[in-house]
Amino acid sequence: MKETCFLGEYDVIVVGAGHAGCEAGLASARLGHSTLLLSINLEAVAMMACNPSIGGSGKSHLVREIDALGGEMGLNIDKTFIQSRMLNVAKGPAVHFLRAQADKEQYHKEMKKVLERQENLDLRQGEVAELIVEEDQVKGVILSSGAVFHAKAVILATGTFLRGRISIGVNSFPSGPNGLSPSISLADNLVELGLNMRCFKTGTPARALSTSLHYEKMQEQPGDPEIVPFSFMNDDLEREQLSCWLTYTNEETHRIIRENFLRSGTYSGVIEGVGPRYCPSIEVKIDRFPDRARHQLFVEPEGLDTDEMYIQGMSSSLPEDVQVAFYKTIPGLEDLRIVRPAYAIEYDCIDPLELQLNLEHKRIENLFCAGQFNGSSGYEEAAAQGLMAGINAVRKIEGKEPFILDRSEAYIGVLIDDLVTKGTEEPYRIMTSRAEYRLVLRQDNADLRLTEKGYELGLVSQERYERFCSDKAAMEKELERLNTVSPTAKETNAFLESLGEPPIQKRLTLAELLKRPEVTYENMKSLDPDRPALSGHVITKVEVQIKYAGYISKQQTQVERFRKLEDKKLSPDLPYGEIDGLRLEAQQKLAEFKPLSVGQASRISGVSPADINVLLIYLEKKRRQS
Repeated sequence: MKETCFLGEYDVIVVGAGHAGCEAGLASARLGHSTLLLSINLEAVAMMACNPSIGGSGKSHLVREIDALGGEMGLNIDKTFIQSRMLNVAKGPAVHFLRAQADKEQYHKEMKKVLERQENLDLRQGEVAELIVEEDQVKGVILSSGAVFHAKAVILATGTFLRGRISIGVNSFPSGPNGLSPSISLADNLVELGLNMRCFKTGTPARALSTSLHYEKMQEQPGDPEIVPFSFMNDDLEREQLSCWLTYTNEETHRIIRENFLRSGTYSGVIEGVGPRYCPSIEVKIDRFPDRARHQLFVEPEGLDTDEMYIQGMSSSLPEDVQVAFYKTIPGLEDLRIVRPAYAIEYDCIDPLELQLNLEHKRIENLFCAGQFNGSSGYEEAAAQGLMAGINAVRKIEGKEPFILDRSEAYIGVLIDDLVTKGTEEPYRIMTSRAEYRLVLRQDNADLRLTEKGYELGLVSQERYERFCSDKAAMEKELERLNTVSPTAKETNAFLESLGEPPIQKRLTLAELLKRPEVTYENMKSLDPDRPALSGHVITKVEVQIKYAGYISKQQTQVERFRKLEDKKLSPDLPYGEIDGLRLEAQQKLAEFKPLSVGQASRISGVSPADINVLLIYLEKKRRQS
């Protein structure tokens, strides 16, 4: 029997210090509660084990929302990026997304520094081997060293460490990401506690030395000349940026990979975990899309103080000799020298259907879960869940109502609702297409949607809140001004002529002019010499608000209809088996899931629109009777 020793008691213990654990620990500590943040290795703090970047489609929305609520990810990437780009700008603002290449070592160091200096937070290296659970309530943790810590709430944010297993070709071995130790004992303990665990898989491509690449054979991808910050606390950022490089596979690449399918961990049967559909390995891409003549890949720097380059888009579980062979068929990579081979990693995670909307386990009280442990993929998805788990662990301790964002309020709401209401059969990633109300959930207005809520929670500092109020007032004042200022028709026509546009017949306000597709706030400056000095965040909001006012108004109407169903609350004790007209499958699913609202009930797999109508009729009858 293992010898144990009691070392202390905390309000909240966070297991894992990846992107979810960092946000969870900071949120709990900043809300005034003693917090212990445990990492299996302190080198794993905010580790970028895969792509050294933050943001992307849908993901940048999450980062902005984390920032608006008082989280750390946006601030940290603004400190440590080496390239920044706003992407998808040819389309509407709802699907614009910011992406920044990070100096991965600096990202880790800066986040670790923030954690070490945070009041109420203890950062400690140690492997959690067991949860202490008594009468379906979590009471603390036991480390592999025998150290025991008690807590009022525990947050599991284990990333890909639980029963981690790396595969390269047909060879596999126990390992966490980046060669760190896996967590085996805790994985076994969670099964003993009756959690419904499953095995997922992800992967990472090779890293090569920058000095071995031929950049003249690739297309340069420079950063944007004007840097847009992730954090609403930053206005102007200036930094020398590094370029990324674009190149493509070819038929020779595909031939080598096809001839070695059975040497891949994926196709040989070595790998049993379910991989991500939206980020497949190169061998899966070639198998799934046999008619594609080429696949793009980006060669990206991993930092200022390393020569390692990340080969994005080329994750693989093929053996190392095959990796060397196919990489060298790609223009620019003919002489590459691999310093870290590509690999696949399998890991255990929970079925998120076992969780409530506040990310607390349905059966084990005060046990909260976040990040890849919940079946999601990506740093941003993990950080968003970590923030919400940290907030809700504290609110549970304080006896307050859970803090829940719905699908009309935030991408965070979409992410969590998808996971805990619909579940996932593969590593889940956020995308703009998952958000029904994406025109009102833009990355530019995350502060307008969420900063007030963060301030009420106690996470948003007074400095941030005052900055938000100032920006909001400046935006409202500018919107009013643009709707009242009208240049002369002569001035307007001269401006339009410079753009190659037809003249107008009547005088227009600046706001009416700005609605035209070819007119921007920036190029309208010649018509508006007395405009105030505004931050980039404010200018973007003003421009989007004017250009898309009609569409935004229509979507707000849809949101109001959505809210009516969300506002119809359901008792967890509702006797679904006694409701006439409900199909048997719906009765069983609703009784098992216990949705909090009619809206949530409507999103449960197996519950049809007809079942929802029956439920609404039942609720109305009960309302009239009472």
